[in-house]
Amino acid sequence: MYDDKELKEYRDLMKPPDRFEEGFDWKTFIGAIFIGFLMMPGSMYLQLVIGQGIGPAARWVTIILFAEIAKRSYSELKQQEIFLLYYMAGAALASPFQGLLWNQYLVQSDAARMLGLTEFIPHWVAPGLESASYLDRSFFHGDWLIPILLLIGAQLVQRIDHFGLGYSLYRLTSDVEKLPFPMAPVGALGTMALAESTEDRKTGWKWRVFSIGGMIGLAFGFFYVLLPALSGLLFQETIRLIPIPWIELTRHTEDVLPAVATGLQFDLGLVFIGMVLPFWAVIGGLVGLIITVVANPVLYHHGILHRWHPGMETVETVFANNFDFYMSFGIGLGLAIALIGVYYVVKSFKGSGDGKLDFSVLLKTNMNRGDINIWVSLSIYVFSTLAYIFLCVWLVPSFPWIFFVLYGFVYTPVVSYVTARMEGVAGQFISLPMVREFSFIAGAKFFGYQGIEIWYAPIPIHNYGEATVQFRQIELTGTSLKGIIKAELVVFPVVMVASLLFSQFLWQLAPIPSPQYPFAQELWHLQALNTLLLQTSTLEGNSLFFEALSGPIVLGGIGLGVGLYALLNVLGLPVLLVYGVVRGLGQSTPHGLILEVIGALLGRFYFLKKYGAQWRHYAPVLLAGFSCGMGLTGMFAMGCTLILKSLGRLAY
Repeated sequence: MYDDKELKEYRDLMKPPDRFEEGFDWKTFIGAIFIGFLMMPGSMYLQLVIGQGIGPAARWVTIILFAEIAKRSYSELKQQEIFLLYYMAGAALASPFQGLLWNQYLVQSDAARMLGLTEFIPHWVAPGLESASYLDRSFFHGDWLIPILLLIGAQLVQRIDHFGLGYSLYRLTSDVEKLPFPMAPVGALGTMALAESTEDRKTGWKWRVFSIGGMIGLAFGFFYVLLPALSGLLFQETIRLIPIPWIELTRHTEDVLPAVATGLQFDLGLVFIGMVLPFWAVIGGLVGLIITVVANPVLYHHGILHRWHPGMETVETVFANNFDFYMSFGIGLGLAIALIGVYYVVKSFKGSGDGKLDFSVLLKTNMNRGDINIWVSLSIYVFSTLAYIFLCVWLVPSFPWIFFVLYGFVYTPVVSYVTARMEGVAGQFISLPMVREFSFIAGAKFFGYQGIEIWYAPIPIHNYGEATVQFRQIELTGTSLKGIIKAELVVFPVVMVASLLFSQFLWQLAPIPSPQYPFAQELWHLQALNTLLLQTSTLEGNSLFFEALSGPIVLGGIGLGVGLYALLNVLGLPVLLVYGVVRGLGQSTPHGLILEVIGALLGRFYFLKKYGAQWRHYAPVLLAGFSCGMGLTGMFAMGCTLILKSLGRLAY
């Protein structure tokens, strides 16, 4: 693993600085409010319309605006101030109350009615269908008080929890074991683009590359987002030159490729993402997709994919195939990846310091870096886990409480440490599939639990390994952790208030989903079917989940995943290819993968040859610029839509 050439290229992109600063001041405080009340509604709107928010764009727009204000005030933003704005934008654009929009749909959905689950969805998730709030389309109703208070409480614990086990694992893997975290520089590099001073911009490359990406994003965003939004407001028919979310081709290919969901997504951002992602991970995804395209007709002709029939489109095809085969197969592949990850962790132990690790480093605090005392960090983890446990016992008293204890104090630390090492060594996230789901089923089967409340409870199953990468990014940008803590204190109330207000506003404008929100209308039904299918497993009687689950197929997925890894390992192919192949075999919608592959090929065989190793630095900044330009058009479209529709409502 340590000898993988591609990982070394990512690993050496940045080095930690010698000096750290907080970066928190009045500029970052105003930035948090700006993001929450001006950027968040645009992100929520685009999420419903095209399926992706403007997270990167909102971050960069904020930084550009504040950088220009600072320049006209004869000052400049420091690198730490820029990263703090970037960090707070990510936290602010999480939009936790957008989950209420999903909950109101779930209760009213055809999927819930079809599976007979409507009456079982607990009222602390969303009010029952008899609630007048659905007629008024309003969260400002007494029936929504408990769901809102519960969400705020869970979010508060989650933000505190951020500095618990995840931070402790970061100190262990980064300070003690000194793992390289090869993917952390990719995330940190983008935030450096606008840290150049005015003089630097004359000779540097970051601002120029960012601007090129921004102009491309503005041009594409005009046709992809702005034109459909404005034409829908001004004319009777929407002008949509580029289909959202994709061109549907399944019915045209069903004779040649039965049971294969086909289509093409024309989101140019996927090309830029393909340029940034590790090349072999993208190519592995293509290989996995090709295997799926070949295998599905064979599985169909042998009667395994028997629920598919001609006339189905992408959403119906994916759900039918998942039910017949890919849910079980995906569980097996996930277990195979987890086993490979555990193997790498054990293998990396043997080659890390020959057992000469200095654990006393954990007890030392680097005041310059703003370190949290390790005992305080572990105490935060214990407190937050106990809070989750008590909350779950209160909400679902009939479910055996011992499961909550095992989730929080046994499973979570083990899987988090395995993931932290995988992130530190290979830049890969590890998760054991269906642990949560199978534990719920075990509670129903062996302890007599019946119901679906447990599926909505905030149970303490977390994987904090991914948080180690974020703390490494903070370190690479020279930002003191004290500034991050202050930012969290400011951004939390902003997020709570803004997210609730704009969730209410979007629901008032039109039902969700509806033709006004095409992505939600197209895909939420599939998501609801997949979600609710699992929940039938803890109800009395024959569960559709058990009908879909197949032990032999799960074992086949494990065998194929491990065998594929062994074969690629023997052939000496990059380790990232394994993860890519498994991703491609996962039976997700394949429509966007083609553009990712085009981006990966352009980056590898054109731009890398033209610009050399410097292309690794260019690509993340180019993607950040594109996201910014794309997001600006989305924000403008959202502003026009909200203003004109609000005026339309006021007129009547």
